[in-house]
Order: sequence, then structure tokens, then C-alpha cells
Amino acid sequence: MAAAQRTFILITSAPALADEDERPLAIVRGMEHAFPGLRLDWEVSKEGRPIPLPHREAWLAAAASRRKLPLLCNGDERYPITVFGFEKPEGLSPAGQPRLEIHVEAPLDSSSIPVVANVLEAVAEGSRAFWGRVLPDGVGGKLVELLRHRAREDAAPLGIPHHLGWLNYWSAATAKALGFPDPARDAEWLALARRTATGGWVLQMTNDPLDLDDPAHLSVLLRAYARFPEMGGGPPHGGEHEA
Repeated sequence: MAAAQRTFILITSAPALADEDERPLAIVRGMEHAFPGLRLDWEVSKEGRPIPLPHREAWLAAAASRRKLPLLCNGDERYPITVFGFEKPEGLSPAGQPRLEIHVEAPLDSSSIPVVANVLEAVAEGSRAFWGRVLPDGVGGKLVELLRHRAREDAAPLGIPHHLGWLNYWSAATAKALGFPDPARDAEWLALARRTATGGWVLQMTNDPLDLDDPAHLSVLLRAYARFPEMGGGPPHGGEHEA
């Protein structure tokens, strides 16, 4: 039996959609520009099968008027790339404000790894996100366990990320709230960071996709949580990984 295809999971948190909001189209077009050859012009049926969308822009506009970004894909079941968005209501959102959450999933391989930072930036800037992150599939659950003493998501300030990813997007306002960049403390993060057109930042924790079973990767992550204690409640007990 062939091994399951590895994927990456991208999530951004942004202001809730408004009437006649053009961000869903900006997100989709941004992804296509960032990922060479990508066309997201298929919807997904209830049975999980791709259905072509000959009038995608009109379809997206109608969906945006309902404050939704329904599941779109590239139509390739051998190399599936998907995006969807939904509104988190006031009761489930930080500071009691609704927000738009965008989810992207794509294969994690030699074709996607060189462009994943561009995809994160495109989705985050297209959605006008507060923050975003990318993790290899399966790592999110391990991260939750590692940070099981972290602050509750719904108690976090609106613009502060819930946790770190392999790649991270912070808007200009979020970076300022986190005190980033501080030249005296952030040389390690600035070495793998870049500024975006809107003044935000894309930060990469490790050169290779984050692997929490790699002691070097875990050490980087714990140093980052110690540097930015507002996220995830800081490193667990003394900053050491608990078996």
C-alpha cells in the first residue's frame, strides 16, 4: 500500500466578511499567483467530488454576499489543493468579535515547499489577516499536547496568534503588539523573516518543515515561545519538553 501523501495546513485569522466583500476572490487569485500552475476553479460536492465552476468569479461574489468562502479545489484528486473559509461567531472568537478563518490544505513536497511562504503571504494579505500559520499535517495535535497549559483561545486578544507554526504571518499591528522586531533579541527570527507589502511579516522557524520529534526543531520552537510568551501561554514548565 502506498504511503499517504503528506500535506500542509494553512490557517489565517482575519476580520469577518462584510457585504460585497472582495476578499474571497483576492484570496483565491493570490493563491493561484503564488503557486505556479494552480487553478482553483472547482467546487466540491457533498460526496467529495470536484465539480467545475465555469463562472467562478460570480460564484465567489454570491458566496461572499452570504459571508462564506465555500470549499474550492484544483480538481486534481491525485494532487488536491483546497481552500475554504467560514465565520467564527462572537461567542467563539477572541474579544467577542466575529472573525473570518481561512483554511488551505495542499501536498507538502518538493513542488510546494519552495512556494509555501508565498502562499501564506498571499492568503494572509488577501484576507487582511491579523495572523496566519502553516504546519505540516499531524503536527498541530502534537503542538496542542506540548502546550497543554496554554491560554484559552477565546481569551486571547484578537490580534495575537494562538500558537506558532513552521511558517507564520503577522500583520504590522500584530508584530507591533508582540514587540517584533527587536534587533537585540530577534536576530534568530529575522534571519528567516521577510517584510510584506503591507508592513507585515512572514517568519520561518526552521529551514525544513517543522518536526517536533527533531530535538533541534523543538528547541527552536521553545525558544520562540519564550521570546513571545503572549502566544500559547509560553513554554511548558521550565521550557523543557515533557515526554
